[in-house]
Amino acid sequence: MTTRRIRGAAAAVAMAGAVAACSAPGSGGADGGAAAESVVIGVSTEPDTLSPLLGYGKDGNSKIFDGLLARNADLSLKPALATSLPEITDGGLTYTYTLRDGVKFSDGEPLTADDVVFTYRTVLDDRTNNTAKSELAAIKKVEADGDDKVVFTLDYPYAAFAARTVLPVVPEHVAGEQDPNTGSFNTEPVGTGPYVLAGWSKGEKLVFKANPDYWGGAPKVKRLTMAVIADDDVRATRLRSGDLDGAALPPNLAATFQDDDDKKTHRATSYDFRAVSLPTGNPVTGDTAVRRALDLAVDRRAMVDKILDGAGRPAYGPLPLDDPWFAKDVERSQDLAEAGRVLEGAGWKPGKDGIRAKDGRPARFTLYYPSGDKVRQDHALAYASDAKKAGIEVNVESATWEVIEPRMKHDAVLAGFGSTGDPDFGLYTLLHSSLAGDGFNNMAHYDDPAVDKALDTARRSQDTKVREAAYDDLQRALVKNPGYTFLTHIDHLYVLDDRWKDLTTQTEPHEHGFASGPWWNVEDWQPTA
Repeated sequence: MTTRRIRGAAAAVAMAGAVAACSAPGSGGADGGAAAESVVIGVSTEPDTLSPLLGYGKDGNSKIFDGLLARNADLSLKPALATSLPEITDGGLTYTYTLRDGVKFSDGEPLTADDVVFTYRTVLDDRTNNTAKSELAAIKKVEADGDDKVVFTLDYPYAAFAARTVLPVVPEHVAGEQDPNTGSFNTEPVGTGPYVLAGWSKGEKLVFKANPDYWGGAPKVKRLTMAVIADDDVRATRLRSGDLDGAALPPNLAATFQDDDDKKTHRATSYDFRAVSLPTGNPVTGDTAVRRALDLAVDRRAMVDKILDGAGRPAYGPLPLDDPWFAKDVERSQDLAEAGRVLEGAGWKPGKDGIRAKDGRPARFTLYYPSGDKVRQDHALAYASDAKKAGIEVNVESATWEVIEPRMKHDAVLAGFGSTGDPDFGLYTLLHSSLAGDGFNNMAHYDDPAVDKALDTARRSQDTKVREAAYDDLQRALVKNPGYTFLTHIDHLYVLDDRWKDLTTQTEPHEHGFASGPWWNVEDWQPTA
């Protein structure tokens, strides 16, 4: 992770249509607050819910809630609502946490062990619509031992379990009175975190105000606004106009601020990859030979250089090149000749128009990407260009997620995924056949017994060597039978006004901008003057 100072003024980027602007930061307008105490950040998306029971904040960094544990800048674990890291006994089957004294929810009610138990039991309840519950599948039971101790008993030793207890804790006295799927807690949350939700205008902004009674100390940033701006160009324009204090930006737009004395660019490495899902239910992408040929046809290095301006790495699978779990022998270059041989061997023959066909069916499919996402658009177009060189026609279309989601079972999507903390966190939900079609989990409906076996072996072992061997097997299996074409791992870039100090970034997951970014610990920021 690096931070780079950028200087001078840059040429304006044309605004792509009229938008409703938030008040300029520090203006004392609708978003209020003096400049020294108010921060307005431009992000591309907003959460569907603010309830941890449905998955919000499950990887940490929620501003409204705390977990038993939290992460430092280097992603190591530290105590949060717990007084210390867990006591682990019974060969890794029992985890005991002692709660911090005097912690209160923002409504003034005290935190107890019963709140922790309620949170985990509700997430694991089959009636709760939390698509991430498989990440807690190792839990056999969770019980309170008095008011200040919580004991988790696992079905099997799970090496990554402690990292899963960054899950935010919710108040039973509020959320327990509601349906977790439809209750008002989803949009009117109550937590123990450094901020409380002051207002949420869907599709426009979320406003948070500092919790003066926060157990970790009242934040110096008194008002934090997340302005939801899907279009990258508009986000850059609003940052340049002074409407925003900071924004998450793609590399080409972040570069336009390189001569601005008043701003800094912060760069975070990530596990966030861009990939093309190749649904097994599609008659073209369902053919393993087509998927293998596409994997061979893509020029990953060119995508990093031309699309990301070098701010990223080629992706040869879901784990980045510099990850300690990465299998070094799966790196591969573009090989159009081998792609052609694979297709020929499977009966895909070139037609007069250069597009291959098999049994009268052309090698043609549609690839969707979300509207307004320039980085995904450029990946999709580059992918289509490379595929055509192998005789496969990819028709690229943009659409909203409301349009894309019903089509994911049969149509390809330029997708983004990636989780930090442990390989299990991202790989299991991406690839395990038991989760095929479960929301955005395993959206390609991928089913490979060798991959399932590797995932299950790695999840249930505490032996690092056993886990390494399993993940090596998995990565090699993905080369032979890819369910996705992995393209790049992207670095995340953020541009902010230079009036706060001690800003850092973490190595980030796919979900960024809202919870990640230099504001991952905004409650700890200090003014420069």
